[in-house]
Amino acid sequence: MAIEASSVRELRDRTSAGFLDCKNALEEANGDFEKAGEILRKKGLAKAMKKGSRGTPEGRVGSYIHTNGKLGVLVEINCETDFVAKNDVFADLIKDICMHIAATDPMAVSRETVPQEMIDRERKAYNEEFKDKPDNVRDKIIDGKMESFYKEVCLVNQSFVKDNDKTIEDLLKNAITKLGENIKISRFARFAIGE
Repeated sequence: MAIEASSVRELRDRTSAGFLDCKNALEEANGDFEKAGEILRKKGLAKAMKKGSRGTPEGRVGSYIHTNGKLGVLVEINCETDFVAKNDVFADLIKDICMHIAATDPMAVSRETVPQEMIDRERKAYNEEFKDKPDNVRDKIIDGKMESFYKEVCLVNQSFVKDNDKTIEDLLKNAITKLGENIKISRFARFAIGE
């Protein structure tokens, strides 16, 4: 099936994928935009995972001050090149993540950065709460409670405040797919009057 350039451009506008990737996806999907979009999403996630091991020596620090001036956020997000660090898609990602941090007040970037004493304290509390349960049942309950704990306190595991169907990790993967580079949230700080 011959794919018209206008169709490729339209899919590219919708997905921000490369021209050739859009053309190949449309050919594979026999011109069906929905199927082509799904093909690109699947390939994009695979690309994002491959890029995860590459270094991120560049990036930007973003900030957000709430309208009342009593809440502010700083976040450092890194990427591979200064070209991407200056890109509008990257700037929008920083802005969204800053506003998300202001709204949700996470404690850590990821589960790997949660202090061990906090993890131990949570596990101990859950262990005490479910001490009357059989060991195998208690262990499963505690594992489930810990997953919920990570979703609450870890930035990348939280549901995005603007779209609860996505996590912050999904936002990062989306940006990696669009920009073609590895992107990582290095650190953040949230400041509020009286806290």
